[in-house]
Amino acid sequence: MSASTESSRPTLSGTVTARMARWAASLTWDDIGEGARHEASRYLLDSLGCAFGGYRQEDARIALEVLEEIGGSGPAHILGSGRTTDPVSAALANALMVRVMDYNDIYWQQDPSHPSDIIPAAMAAGERAGGSGKDLALGIVLGHEFEMRFCEAAFPGIRERGWHHATLTAFVSPIVAGRMLGLSWEKIQHAVGISASRHATLGAVTAGKLTMMKNTVDPMATQSGVLAALLAEKGYTGPEHVVDGKEGLAHCFGPEWKLEVLEDGLGESWRIERCGMKAFPTEALTHAPISAVLDLVVGNDLTPEDVAEVRIRSLARAADILADPTKYDPRSKETADHSLPYVIAAAIADRQVTPAQFTPEKIMNPRIRAQLTKVKVTADPAIEAVFPKLQRVAVTIRTADGRELVKELDYPKGDPRNPLTDAEVGEKFDALAAPILSEGARERIKEAVWRLEKVEKISDLMALCVADRT
Repeated sequence: MSASTESSRPTLSGTVTARMARWAASLTWDDIGEGARHEASRYLLDSLGCAFGGYRQEDARIALEVLEEIGGSGPAHILGSGRTTDPVSAALANALMVRVMDYNDIYWQQDPSHPSDIIPAAMAAGERAGGSGKDLALGIVLGHEFEMRFCEAAFPGIRERGWHHATLTAFVSPIVAGRMLGLSWEKIQHAVGISASRHATLGAVTAGKLTMMKNTVDPMATQSGVLAALLAEKGYTGPEHVVDGKEGLAHCFGPEWKLEVLEDGLGESWRIERCGMKAFPTEALTHAPISAVLDLVVGNDLTPEDVAEVRIRSLARAADILADPTKYDPRSKETADHSLPYVIAAAIADRQVTPAQFTPEKIMNPRIRAQLTKVKVTADPAIEAVFPKLQRVAVTIRTADGRELVKELDYPKGDPRNPLTDAEVGEKFDALAAPILSEGARERIKEAVWRLEKVEKISDLMALCVADRT
């Protein structure tokens, strides 16, 4: 997997995509700091665990059936089944499994995102190119770097304008796929133009009643990047001005962009070290409220009958998106894991919020549903003022005997200021993977991931990721 010999610092001329592509094409393993390398292993293991949990979900089952019908032959492995297929199909299948439980990583500045949704692009393109574990780590770091930078560049974020962050993933996944394929910077730039110019995603997928598409649009943007990189490899061209030119991203998604964020200080520090992991399989803004409620319920040994009301003060977007009327009557996993009333009701009734709380039986469980109307969510301008630096939430539980129990948190477990430990990442992986992977299989995967720089071929790692339990 050869890389361009251009300087690792972006040039001062050309379009934004040219400068990003030059830097990406020149990036090597030796350029990446030790902390970022370790984070690459952490996010890979977390993503594989999410994928093995996702392998058992209905969304993934349907998609895998379709891809088995339409997918071509190729060297890229599908996680869980071990079947090999073309890189485009593998990227979609694996990204969907990583994403489908809403349990993988989270970064939220002006826009939210899940940078690990792009890891399957690095896997699929890397397998096709015969890449090593070092190459995979590089691709992971690269994807987090630019995905997180795009999330910081728009004011307000595009989600606030009605667009989904998969729109941004379509700009980043071709950079990752192109670098994994060893493309020249010119071809990486064309890949960005090919993918990004045809992949704007409506925010409707996460508004109101949610469907399977909520967790599918970002994997489709990852798939788009792999397809674009393969086209560019053969000489296909795309608009070079897709970020900063006429009718490009900044033009169409105004009013204000700080495009310098996309390239300033590249290589001086690593965004992946600032990303967060999910301790709960739910929408990111529910995490601090869940953490606060669990602290109060467990700390005060409250039963559901003890709880008269739960008042949550949070962001306006949390009140609007996560507590609209549809969220008080969730009927699907997709709506339930984006329902602040439901996740709080589950925390009260079950004292935990895990994948087990999102089965059809749990969602309709009378004991949980009896708690839904107790949850009141209001927007607090003071909390809005400190976001995204702080993910502050204030929770008050009024008990049946008249007490008021109060808890305020500035960030939840999993935030980079309160990160999951390596041991906790491993425990999360085991919990998600155990239903389909034996202990021996899990240990072999963990050993390979923690020593990723020693893995000679990405395909060797992927060959380990096959279910050996039914």
